[in-house]
Amino acid sequence: MKKITMALASSLIAMGASAATEVTDLKSWFSEGSTHGNIKYYFIETNKDSTNLPNGAETSAWANSIGGKLGYTTAKLYGFSAGATFMTTNPFALPDNVDTSIIGRDNGVQGGDATEGFSVLGEAYLDYQYQGLDLWYGRRVEKTPLVNPKEVRMIPSSIEGGDISYSFESGLKIGAGYLDKFKQRTSSRFHNIVKHALGDQTESITGSDRGSVIPAYLEWRDAHHTVRLYNYYTKDFMNSTYFDATHRHQVSDNFTWFAGLQGMHQHGMGYAQSATFTAKLADGTTINNAVADVNARFFGLKAGATYEESSFLLAYTNVLGSRDGEHNSLTLPWDGTPLFTDMITSNDLFTSNYGQGMTSSGGYIAGTSGIKAGYTQKYDFTGFKGFKSVLSYAYYDNSNFIDAQQDINLVLAYSISDFTLALKGIWVNNNASNTAADTDVKAGETGASIAQIDKLTQYRVIANWKF
Repeated sequence: MKKITMALASSLIAMGASAATEVTDLKSWFSEGSTHGNIKYYFIETNKDSTNLPNGAETSAWANSIGGKLGYTTAKLYGFSAGATFMTTNPFALPDNVDTSIIGRDNGVQGGDATEGFSVLGEAYLDYQYQGLDLWYGRRVEKTPLVNPKEVRMIPSSIEGGDISYSFESGLKIGAGYLDKFKQRTSSRFHNIVKHALGDQTESITGSDRGSVIPAYLEWRDAHHTVRLYNYYTKDFMNSTYFDATHRHQVSDNFTWFAGLQGMHQHGMGYAQSATFTAKLADGTTINNAVADVNARFFGLKAGATYEESSFLLAYTNVLGSRDGEHNSLTLPWDGTPLFTDMITSNDLFTSNYGQGMTSSGGYIAGTSGIKAGYTQKYDFTGFKGFKSVLSYAYYDNSNFIDAQQDINLVLAYSISDFTLALKGIWVNNNASNTAADTDVKAGETGASIAQIDKLTQYRVIANWKF
């Protein structure tokens, strides 16, 4: 088991102090920085009934792991700051059948040992800020709609590249970046970002063995509105344009409502528009000359309200149907899960594994419409402060599904100060997850059907302390 050394941890914590806004000498730049991180325990158990699939069976797997992050950020010296974050996952008391989704599943896809823990320098960057200008370069954990850390397992995904943005006093922010590498949340390795998405098929699809992602974005926020427009350009692969907007209105101290809309269009670029590749199906067979030219679109709507300690959500999404000669399920290889109807099970863990970028799960398959309803309740009014429950239901339907997929998620959580404990239960009927992902090249074809798991149940226990 690999660990961050105690000497390193001790030295970082010893340097920790409240971050200064600005210092004037190099010694203070280091000594007046701040330590941050978390210690997390994670238990997961996944049970599948796949008896309706070829060679399918009932399976059960589980795992325990402990780990988290330890980072240090310097103070600012003439606008410059630097940061580094170590990340680790350390499994223990493993069974014969291991759920590697909280350990090293992506390492396993790349030929390593998926059950072996690891540590990785997930962040190492230099940042410069002046008034509204923000410029950084290096490894970072950054949240955007389609390239996301997705912090729902042990450690987050990270990117390597750079970004420049400017924030105006009006609430407008504009920016652009260059992304060269991606480390998936169950991996210790940074790969070229396009190579990670397409794996051995990279050259077949793009004409090259590597590539980059160029994001450009605009965000605007005020007291009642949030608007985001993102474009991600990848030469000879695809271009993705994403938009969302939310309006929030506070009627009284006790009552607030909101409404939002979203949409996205992905289309192939350059070499990929006429390229084909070999797709591996869930049953172990392959499809030769699968189409690489992406053309995918979706739209979504949501509305909700909060009254005192109760919150309600209703959302609808539709991934527009297939066209002949195009790969038009949504392509999300970097842990983005933008749909308003996303559930805990819609986390793209498998589609963001190495080489799985042309796959798609459940609600992201062409022709799928989704409806989600959610209810969140806090219990401070009872005198039991810090308790919360979240109940969600989703219904996904597609003409190529044998039966509609139905998800129920229940979360019971408790938090006090910087400590949280969450118990999560997940129940899915007719799960069109990563098994469907590999067959989405057939979505919309006459007589085609998506492979589905009869039942999937999953239980999680997550204890997390932030510092």
